[in-house]
Amino acid sequence: MDQFVIAGPARLQGEIAVPGAKNSVSKLLAASMLTAEPCEFSNVPQIDDTSVTMDICESLGTCFTRRPPRRLTAHTASLVCSEVPADLARRNRLSVMMLAPLLHRTGRAVIPAAGGDRIGSRPVDFHLEAYRQMGAEVRVEQDTYIAQAERLTGTEIVLPFPSVSATENVLLAGALARGRTYIRNAAIEPEVIDLALFLQKMGAIIEHQVDRTLVVEGVRQLFGATHRVMPDRLVSASIGAAALLTDGDVFVRHARQRDMLTFLNTVRRVGGCFDVAADGIRFYRRGKLRPIALETSVHPGFMTDWQPAFVVLLTQAEGMSVVHETVFEDRFGYVEQLRKMGAAIEVYDACLGGSPCRFAARGCKHSAVIQGPTRLHGAHLETTDLRAGFTELIAAVAAEGESVLVGVEHIDRGYEHIDESFRQLGASIERRQMD
Repeated sequence: MDQFVIAGPARLQGEIAVPGAKNSVSKLLAASMLTAEPCEFSNVPQIDDTSVTMDICESLGTCFTRRPPRRLTAHTASLVCSEVPADLARRNRLSVMMLAPLLHRTGRAVIPAAGGDRIGSRPVDFHLEAYRQMGAEVRVEQDTYIAQAERLTGTEIVLPFPSVSATENVLLAGALARGRTYIRNAAIEPEVIDLALFLQKMGAIIEHQVDRTLVVEGVRQLFGATHRVMPDRLVSASIGAAALLTDGDVFVRHARQRDMLTFLNTVRRVGGCFDVAADGIRFYRRGKLRPIALETSVHPGFMTDWQPAFVVLLTQAEGMSVVHETVFEDRFGYVEQLRKMGAAIEVYDACLGGSPCRFAARGCKHSAVIQGPTRLHGAHLETTDLRAGFTELIAAVAAEGESVLVGVEHIDRGYEHIDESFRQLGASIERRQMD
């Protein structure tokens, strides 16, 4: 296991290129398993989550061919088994996305309960209930999901919450199901649309209707296709927030305005600046940052994954800011680490700064009050999830003195060689092996 040693403060300046989206490539690889023909992907991110996803697919029969730079061919001529190995299933949350390929091609799926970031409850009830409604027999035995079906049948699925992964799972299920599948209250994030576009290339029939409704008309067979993974809007926003936090000036190549509309609006409200170019977005600031009230939501709202980096940015705003988290009930776990560095942040179980949400009466610490500006100082930091880890990293870059960050493996899941990239932007950061 590695750790980062960071000497701050530093102003991040220069250019960084954003790779393909972590939250898109894993679902695309799962979709490629719906056909016996090869599928070719470009702009594939070189991150740990991609490697884990590939390991899961390979354990079931997928063969991969790498073609640098960032090109990957996935070919699942046949599936060799119907069970995801437990040790792989617990390395990320992709395993539940194997339900559709396994059921469509073998009639049976055995999926151990997944791992992933500790940011709150991520129940798979929505997934399992959708498959039951589509005719699968689904049961849970000792933290393992077991499903069987000769062929899934299209139906109307009404999601209680517009879950991204549940929407994507039903898209995979509906693509080869008998008849039409209506997904009501569907997630419409760009990553969901990226998956739908790839499935359409493979031969699927998918319509995006009004009021968060996706309609999938099942086909008998899907075919191989070629697809470029969309750029990672989470990484783009994270780097943008880091540039503003350090009073830097960074051009994020491949960042797309259409994927980041709400984030860019919030940057402007807080007093940051950005310039949109044909091939990316420049982030910088002129003057002091302003406090704001911020509420996370599903797309097209402010993403929950953008929230942690923005909270550390708000520690440098002139006054009190309020952040209301409505997607995950335990997303402020990183606050304790920022307090070690001198941040003035308090978390509450009330719905502050916005309308009541589904966590209102559950005792969840899902709102934060941030008082700024505060001078951050170096500290020994520990992280247990991806976005929190990046947040602590940029706080250390902006802080005075030396910080040691452990739990780097969580950051490596979603940020490609981030220590090398930050050094190129002017940060003093060293990766060391832990004793």
